[in-house]
Order: sequence, then C-alpha cells, then structure tokens
Amino acid sequence: MILHRPITFTPYYKHVIWGGTKINDYKGVPSDHSDIGETWEISVVPGHDTIVEHGEYQGQTLAELVDRFGEELLGDGVIRRNGKTFPMLVKFIDAKDSLSVQVHPDNEIARKRHNSMGKAEMWYIISTSPGAKMCVGLKEILTPDEFFSKVADNTIADMLVELPTSKGDIFYVPAGCVHAIGAGNLLVEIQQSSDITYRLYDYNRHDLQGNLRELHKDLAYDAIDYKGSVSAHKSRIVDGLKEQELVKCEPFEIRYYEIEGNLELDYDQDSFTVVICVEGEVNVICRDGSETIRQGHTLLIPAAVEKIEIEGHGTILTARS
Repeated sequence: MILHRPITFTPYYKHVIWGGTKINDYKGVPSDHSDIGETWEISVVPGHDTIVEHGEYQGQTLAELVDRFGEELLGDGVIRRNGKTFPMLVKFIDAKDSLSVQVHPDNEIARKRHNSMGKAEMWYIISTSPGAKMCVGLKEILTPDEFFSKVADNTIADMLVELPTSKGDIFYVPAGCVHAIGAGNLLVEIQQSSDITYRLYDYNRHDLQGNLRELHKDLAYDAIDYKGSVSAHKSRIVDGLKEQELVKCEPFEIRYYEIEGNLELDYDQDSFTVVICVEGEVNVICRDGSETIRQGHTLLIPAAVEKIEIEGHGTILTARS
C-alpha cells in the first residue's frame, strides 16, 4: 500500500531563450543560470518525468508510482475519467521575454495525432513587471483564410486581446484558444499532461543554434477556435476571501487558500491533490507523515490519504483532477 503522506519531487528545469532568473529567486534556490523559463514540478511527460525527492520512494519517477499504486495514488474518479495515467502537469513559468503566439489541440486531435491528451491550462499570476500583459483570444471572429493571412504577414499578434496582468490574476485557457504569455510575468501553470504546442508566430527569433524557431501552421489549422472570446478567460482573487474556487472544468479543479494557523482541507478520495505554495510557508500533515513547503514548492497527496491538515502562514493553491 502507498504511504498516507505527502510526496515531494525534484523539479525538471527547462532552459529556453525567453527564460530568466526569477524562478530560483522566488524558490530561494541558488542558480548560475539566467535562462530558466520553466520548472516542471509534477510531471509524467516522457523525458521530463519528475523524481521522488526523498523518503521510501526516493529515486522513483511519478510514472513508476502511478504504475505501481494506480487507484491508491490517482483516485477512482481519475481512473474512470482518464485511465491509469496521471492527467496533470504543474509548472512555474518565468517569461523574461514574451512567449510565442501559439495554440494547443483538444483531446480529440491530440489523441489522433500524438497519442496524447489535449492541453487546456490555467495560469495564476505570482508577480509582474511594469507593463506586463497576457494575450488571450482573438479580437474578432476570423475565417481560417483571414487568420493565416495574418500569420503569413507576421501581424497575427495584433489580432489578440491584450490584458494587463497583476498579482492574483487568473486565466483559464481552453484548448483551441490562441494565446501568448507576455514578458514580465511569473506564474503558476496547471495544465493537462501534454507537451504539445503549435507555434504560430515567434517574433522571428532564432534558437541557440542560430536557426529560426519552427512554426506549426499546418498542424494548427484545425486546432484553432477562430471565434475565441476572452470574456470567460480572466478573473482574479477576491480580496478578503480566504478560500475560493478559481477554476472548475473537466480537466481540473483549482482552489485558493490563505492559511493563517490551521486548516483541514475539505475533499474526497475521488482524486489526488497537488498543493502548491505560492507565498509563505506551510506544513502539510497526513496520517503517516508531513512535509513543509515554502513559496515556489509543490507536493502531491495520494488519493488514499484520509485526512489533510495544513498549518502555518502562507498562500496555497490546490489542484485536483
């Protein structure tokens, strides 16, 4: 049987041309690198599978735990909906420069082409630089021909809705929504377990080998929501409300908590629970043990755990599938 305790993982660090130094500063972890764009905190994506940091399962990958423990780890609801696979990917992202204009396929297209889940995602803004923004959704309905004429003449970014960002903003980006994370944003990204991105425009940037970065126009053609609206995509933390639901959709349910002392999480064993500390420091207590995490750190609680208590002073997000 799986231990009834939290499990921590060693993140996978992703070096990219648009990355910076904010993630390690935020985590309180020293680094000699200036191009860290992402840390993958909880992942079963092949090649980027996170590894148990310490304890009985130290050195094992999350995928190995899923294979070994199945429903005890995932939860019976997750098994019913997704089979014996971990359906979520959790990241921190530091956009020193703007990310490409891109789109992600839905489940149907991703399974057909890539034998993968699609990619819906949610962003929680941790901090921003002056003038930071997100580009999410189209300003107007376009036909595919109109859309790709804008791609061809490098003006597609001008067709995206620009929204200023500040700490506590929340964005839900469904599959098919054309978007771009703007420079100056430090954020948490919670998404389906997929690494499929169709890049449409990348500011004519070159990769580390000096080549123009690859675009995926043909693949993106039938993945795009050409009438995508931004109206349902942005919200923000309600000041003074210490517990609130941020996103509830088919892939995941995200909640926000301000911890001041002790809190027992209200949950069922339908799903695992991911806890992400975005500010301060908290101790997560289960039957067989506890883990203390500070801002910028993440842990996983197996579905078989019967009781979760949080104590300390900080702000956390919880994610369930």
